[in-house]
Amino acid sequence: MCILQAPKKAKRRQAAEGGSSNVFSMFEQSQIQEYKEAFTIIDQNRDGIISKDDLRDVLASMGQLNVKNEELEAMVKEASGPINFTVFLTMFGEKLKGADPEDVIVSAFKVLDPEGTGSIKKEFLEELLTTQCDRFSAEEMKNLWAAFPPDVAGNVDYKNICYVITHGEEKEE
Repeated sequence: MCILQAPKKAKRRQAAEGGSSNVFSMFEQSQIQEYKEAFTIIDQNRDGIISKDDLRDVLASMGQLNVKNEELEAMVKEASGPINFTVFLTMFGEKLKGADPEDVIVSAFKVLDPEGTGSIKKEFLEELLTTQCDRFSAEEMKNLWAAFPPDVAGNVDYKNICYVITHGEEKEE
């Protein structure tokens, strides 16, 4: 895993920020600073966690009064836990990247893999990608197979594709 090869300073920063992901590598330093400023503005009570009360206060300061408690709860529930800066940055990363979380994408592929093998036939995937919805061009298919070549039996490891879509790099075996 990449975290094992991270410099000690980076490990300390990740631990201090409350996470062990590579979310900080998704952004330029200037972007991280901008998000930190936004986080500080939203974190009205300066406790390092964005709460419903923080959201209510910041929305009120922008003229949105009488926001329903259910709306605030829904906002906070978009995170998997307390919203510290690392979680905040991760949420933006997921939204900006335009990709669903890895487990959601894997679940979509599993529909095409009833035996649960973790792979699907190249021909089947190519047919789907070139005939349905936002159709892939011949060039896009060529690029896909260059990046994710099928094995000798013609199977494509969709779990690896999902990992790369959501993390931007191949898993180390």
